[in-house]
Amino acid sequence: MTLAHEPASFLQVRRAQPRAVRSSVSSSAVKSRVYLAMIAFACVYAAIGGRLIYLAQMDEAPSRAWISAQDSIAASRPDLIDRNGEILATDIKTASLYAEPRRIIDVDEAVEGLTRVLPELDEALVRRRLESGAGFVWLKREMTPDKAEEVHDLGLPGVGFLSENQRFYPGGPTAGHIVGAVNVDNQGLSGIEKYVDDQWLGDLQSVGFAAGRSMEPVRLSVDLRVQHVVRDELVKAMERYKAIAAAGIVLDAKTGEVVAMSSLPDYDPNDRAEALERDRLNRATGGVFEMGSVFKAFTTAMALDSGAVTINDSFDATRPIRAAGRTITDFHGKNRILSVPEIFIYSSNIGTAKMMLATGVARQKEFLGRLHLTKRLQTELPENAAPLLPPKWNELAAMTISFGHGLSVTPMQTAVAAAAMVNGGSLLPPTFMPRTPDEVNALKKQVISPEVSRMMRYLFRLNVLSGSGRRADVPGYTVGGKTGTAEKIENGVYVNNKRRNSFLSAFPMDDPRYVVLVVVDEPKPEREGIGATAGLNAGPTAGSIIRRAAPMLGVMPRFGKGDEPIEISY
Repeated sequence: MTLAHEPASFLQVRRAQPRAVRSSVSSSAVKSRVYLAMIAFACVYAAIGGRLIYLAQMDEAPSRAWISAQDSIAASRPDLIDRNGEILATDIKTASLYAEPRRIIDVDEAVEGLTRVLPELDEALVRRRLESGAGFVWLKREMTPDKAEEVHDLGLPGVGFLSENQRFYPGGPTAGHIVGAVNVDNQGLSGIEKYVDDQWLGDLQSVGFAAGRSMEPVRLSVDLRVQHVVRDELVKAMERYKAIAAAGIVLDAKTGEVVAMSSLPDYDPNDRAEALERDRLNRATGGVFEMGSVFKAFTTAMALDSGAVTINDSFDATRPIRAAGRTITDFHGKNRILSVPEIFIYSSNIGTAKMMLATGVARQKEFLGRLHLTKRLQTELPENAAPLLPPKWNELAAMTISFGHGLSVTPMQTAVAAAAMVNGGSLLPPTFMPRTPDEVNALKKQVISPEVSRMMRYLFRLNVLSGSGRRADVPGYTVGGKTGTAEKIENGVYVNNKRRNSFLSAFPMDDPRYVVLVVVDEPKPEREGIGATAGLNAGPTAGSIIRRAAPMLGVMPRFGKGDEPIEISY
């Protein structure tokens, strides 16, 4: 039995073996497939991770560039305000267009869309920037909201906006030469804007402390109302007398504060391109000119202060003075002996030169230096020109300087020196910032005696009542002043049909509060048959400024007084 069954068991065993082998083979195959799938998934995840790392590395450069751009535009500036709190300059938010060229999908589409919305962009330049592969590039700074919306609606990948500070000047050109201008990065280029940077704001910006901060406004001594009056009257004068330029200054005679200053042609600081035009320079502090007969006021004060001349003296003006081949004559001369007041109101070159000679060349040079007329005058504005002195300060040069030729100074220097003539004799450096009484006392310097200052007030007022300044008179304000008509030089020769006229005035003359200086460049006769001297154009312009500005400055008119010269004893 046993033997009979052995072959069957053996066969069963032999048959069972292939199943075990097949089962083992099947398990190995499944494991292999699992491993392969795991490896495949690992490769996929590795590829995704590698891609993410790559994209992260790509993002790093534009992110840094974007942050750098953000930092550079975030710097704030303080508001500039006038003495009454009116805003002269402030920051506003604006959109600036940038691109991340690595993210641009279709350069052609981007260039076409951007140049269609912003036709002022240079197509070739935009294309080069977008094809540069850089992380960040500017495309357009300081866009208007409408244009920013149009670009946004294009839906261009890789193109975006940053909000940055833009300087805005609500008054436009009204006080352009005073406030100055900034560049596209909000950094001061000229005027008070540059002064603020140089004093403290630039240091804050360099260390990052100016970013996003609100700052205390910077208050100026300027009165925006008076500033508008000065500019408006100068514009009218240029049109009326067909002049090529004009300048005007209102200076506080007691503190040295600049209340208003305008120079035409001027520029709108909201349009930086205008500031670069050569003819729009600040003539009030950045231009030097021969001021003509207004200098006779300084010569007269010098002579009286020296003691070599008294107000009772007289000088022979019957004949011209001949010196070193030159002849000094009078314009509409009286051809007789003139007293000191007559020399002043008739604006005699001969009489003025003889007063200088009685005083001396050395004293003249010292006295004009005392008035700060022979060296650069410093103000908060960076535009301060140095005077042009004669190459040889000899007797002939001294005589011509005595009546305003041969020495070129800025109008601001002239106004500052004039303030000392009428305020009691104290010279004060000018400032565009408010000044306290303590600061005034610390800064003022006595340059002429109070008695001589009183005599000068008398002569200024007499000239408006009886001399060349009659058209500058304003009832109720006892205006005093001196005209100046200086021929211009072309090719080294004085030209008698081109003049630079000025009127130097102050009010009220019994106790002067303000000095007003007006300069009109190359005025033409207002009508046929009349002249174009300073008394006919610069004088009336100064009178118009005083008439409008005096009430704003709180100077009350006093009618019934001031019709006669101020009494003095001598």
